[in-house]
Amino acid sequence: MLSDKNWQLAAVILYFACMLGIGYYAYRQTRDDLDGYMLADRGLKPWVAALSAGASDMSGWLLMGLPGAVYASGLVESWIFIGLTAGAWLNWKICAPRLRAYTEVAGDAITIPSFLERRLHDQSHALRIVSGVIILVFFTFYVSSGMVASGKFFDESFGVNYTWGMLIVAGITMLYTLFGGFLGASLTDVAQGILVFLALVTVPIVGIIELGGFDATVEGIKAVDPERLSFFAGGSAVAIISAAAWGLGYFGQPHIIVRFMALRSPSDAPTARRIGLGWMILCGVGAVGTALVGLAYYGTADELNDPETVFLALSKVLFHPFVAGLVLAAVLAAIMSTISSQLIVCSSAVVEDLYKLVAAKAGWRELEPSTYVRFGRLGVLIIAVISVLLALSPSNSILALVAFAWAGFGSAFGPTVLLSLWWRKLTTAGALAGIVTGAVVAYIWGQTSLHDSLYEIIPGFIANFLVAIPVSLLTTRKDGEAIDAEFDAAVELAGGRRGMEREVAIDS
Repeated sequence: MLSDKNWQLAAVILYFACMLGIGYYAYRQTRDDLDGYMLADRGLKPWVAALSAGASDMSGWLLMGLPGAVYASGLVESWIFIGLTAGAWLNWKICAPRLRAYTEVAGDAITIPSFLERRLHDQSHALRIVSGVIILVFFTFYVSSGMVASGKFFDESFGVNYTWGMLIVAGITMLYTLFGGFLGASLTDVAQGILVFLALVTVPIVGIIELGGFDATVEGIKAVDPERLSFFAGGSAVAIISAAAWGLGYFGQPHIIVRFMALRSPSDAPTARRIGLGWMILCGVGAVGTALVGLAYYGTADELNDPETVFLALSKVLFHPFVAGLVLAAVLAAIMSTISSQLIVCSSAVVEDLYKLVAAKAGWRELEPSTYVRFGRLGVLIIAVISVLLALSPSNSILALVAFAWAGFGSAFGPTVLLSLWWRKLTTAGALAGIVTGAVVAYIWGQTSLHDSLYEIIPGFIANFLVAIPVSLLTTRKDGEAIDAEFDAAVELAGGRRGMEREVAIDS
């Protein structure tokens, strides 16, 4: 007879095999050029884009970080999820159609840095270079958060050494991303998104049944601390605002908004939005429910040393070992889907946004498309190795690492993306000043004690706007007529003539 751990391990191995199989399929389907490798030839169906965006967004924090925070502090921590839901809806609503249209109009841009450069006709390439560097810096920390989560997963679930567990996940994720490219990452995201959804819906429902029903579960939570069921107890107004402000970050997350660019057409965005938001809401409610069920089940006992493992612990006690293994694989699914998406964006930053510019300035000859793909794969490998090295310390908090990177991207790119899509007067100088200011403010704020009272994305986001708008009004747009023509074409492509009436007007 197989032991419980062997049953669970068999389920996880089956999951790994499926992911590698999907990666191989994507490898066979992907054209051997950079557009195919980095953006799947703009051919994602709405449901693929929606589930891929959701799965690549949520990462290990959805099944470990968020349940852990709610388990430790109560429903007041769920304001993060509430803010994220609002931010995701707005992102799909106001950014997705226009970004899909504008990246096509702006010379078929396949990355955010290349889009900004072509949108603003930046001949200096400064905007593209700075954006590419920021992506590499913050994504390295973001990928590292996934590595930490994977190490904790194997340590908690199978007693496997933290480092070895992390290396296993890093190696398999790197393999299917390396060869499958953006299509491989997107298709595995779909499978992983479905697995995450099923796990997050099943665990709290089975847990409530095990505890004797909804009323018994609520009584169990109240026996520990009644205030854990309050959305406001234990949190100041500033703390709640900081948690909800996570939603601002959506506008500037390259690994999420690149899915908008890969849609078949702008008209697919509304369908994708409905699917994506439905998935997100149900998963978030499941994550919070898992934490509350865990609180009623474990109480204040010492059985649960690390709050971030509450989902893992419940899975092992509520299900048959093989089913528990599939549920546990959902954690890996959340982790790996995000890592793969971020590795692809990092790879595109290395090749499309940095190497090609250096090669052009140095006068190097144009390479074959297949060579650029090989460089992209090398970029995936390098970023993965650096992230593994950063994650060697298991003491790093998953949520803390994600918060740092999320704020950095949201502050640097969020306002810039919004202005580029909705304000025709944005200039290269304004965008560059805003990006740098937002990133620097978020970074410095996050390294000081100010971070404890106010999440750094708020001052970073505001600072970007406060700098980008006046600098743009004080500087001259080069190729103004051409930019206006492209802006009008993108708006019309995104939403018809009615979209022309919704342009943001900021008077000079």
